Amino acid sequence: MRRLLNTLYVTMPDAYLACDGENVVIRVKDETKFRVPVHNLESIICFGFAGASPKLMYLCSERGVALSFLTEYGKFMGRVTGGISGNVLLRRAQYRWADDPTVSARLARRFIAAKIMNSRALLHRLRRDHKETVDSLALDKAITWLAGTADRLEKAGNGDVIRGVEGEAAQVYFSNFNQLILSQKEEFYLFNRNRRPPTDRINALLSFLYTLLAHDVTSAIESVGLDPQVGFLHRERPGRPSLALDIMEELRPHFADRLAVTLINRKQISADGFVVKENGAVIMAEDTRKEVLTAWQKRKLEEITHPYLEEKISLGLVPYVQALLLARHIRGDIEDYPPFFWK
Repeated sequence: MRRLLNTLYVTMPDAYLACDGENVVIRVKDETKFRVPVHNLESIICFGFAGASPKLMYLCSERGVALSFLTEYGKFMGRVTGGISGNVLLRRAQYRWADDPTVSARLARRFIAAKIMNSRALLHRLRRDHKETVDSLALDKAITWLAGTADRLEKAGNGDVIRGVEGEAAQVYFSNFNQLILSQKEEFYLFNRNRRPPTDRINALLSFLYTLLAHDVTSAIESVGLDPQVGFLHRERPGRPSLALDIMEELRPHFADRLAVTLINRKQISADGFVVKENGAVIMAEDTRKEVLTAWQKRKLEEITHPYLEEKISLGLVPYVQALLLARHIRGDIEDYPPFFWK
């Protein structure tokens, strides 16, 4: 496999992008902060309200460098591409792959294998760090069972079997989720995974974080030119971002579940921050929603070493890296799609 090459992420909200000859230049208040030759770039992704000069847009279009603009929360706003865009070819390839059950099953196995291993890693870390206070026997059993699903998943020949394995793994994982909760245990107790509407505080919190994650992944997919509604694991449905749901499977444990547990255990949110409606639905109060959004943004700024790139990047950039890796795989630039495994 070849390595991912040169996507420039601009996260400074007051940055302005310009060009100087054949160089992309990032300026903040007339001071040059960064400069890179345009031929070293595959794409530029700007977060926040960064501006760009028409001359730079022309340079990027001429050289085939996609220039994308997203809000600070990761919502896709627009993209500048040249007259001959590879997007339609990429999307047509994506549609052909989605219609091929063998290719779809292969990619679906990648997404779910990473989800199961990342869920297992979360349980494993809890058992390691709090072995005196958790039910280690139950956690050991769950960790072993989840590890054993790898063989079953590799032998799963179609989407239905893969979804069945994923469902069993989710049941084992969420049946042990309450062990992750180390404080406020009575107020935050997960009886089962439910939604639409969530009927307890943990489900309300998880559903909200999953929504934020789906939003980020959808924007990432659009920014690399793929169609977020055509997936390989999730079936197509009008308005459903099936490909975003596919990719976010591997990201849920580390991005959403871990943050939910942290917010509860550190008492950054409390039971009073949730409202129970007459129909039994539980929703977050405005102050709690703001607290969660702030924590989400802070978490996205944390640096990790990406397991495939072996480079330090912000956690918030992982959805874009995974979407770009998938696009490069569909274009034939890399031999297989490397899902995100949390180490």
